Amino acid sequence: MEQLETRTVYRNAWMTVREDLVARADGTTGAYGVVDKPDFALVVPRERGGLWLVEQYRYPIRGRAWEFPQGSWAGEPRGDEYALARAELSEETGLVAEEIVHLGHLFGAYGFCSQGFDVFRATGLIARHPNREPTEQDMVHRFVTDAGFVTMVGAGDIVDAATIAGYALLVLWESSHSGT
Repeated sequence: MEQLETRTVYRNAWMTVREDLVARADGTTGAYGVVDKPDFALVVPRERGGLWLVEQYRYPIRGRAWEFPQGSWAGEPRGDEYALARAELSEETGLVAEEIVHLGHLFGAYGFCSQGFDVFRATGLIARHPNREPTEQDMVHRFVTDAGFVTMVGAGDIVDAATIAGYALLVLWESSHSGT
């Protein structure tokens, strides 16, 4: 597909919605709506056969949800994805990681959104106090075992697709690194 024209429909500090006029391979034209958002980091805090999760209120779904720590730089990017992962982990849980390993880069909704995310495994965790943003003041965090995580997914307590995808990358990474 070739972009012929673009126009911004809406913009705020967190995203831009645009509509593109595109030419398809068969020569026909059409409109394509795109949400542009900055990439984010998702951190899988791993220790003692379990994981750390955060729970917070998510306005679009009008409810609280459990997920791995995640977020993006406010405004323009201010550092690399490793620095972002460390910042989000510390901010949301108070945990500081001795080691951060990049597990992969994914897209959550590439049919309409340009946003991707980097998934990191964090180990060697040291507990400190969270330094949450004003919008995260109701956030809580807790440790769950691997079995507890799977149970929460099955029960519908974890519905964040990025968190479930992050766990899948963790399991794949750990299975390919067992014995090394």
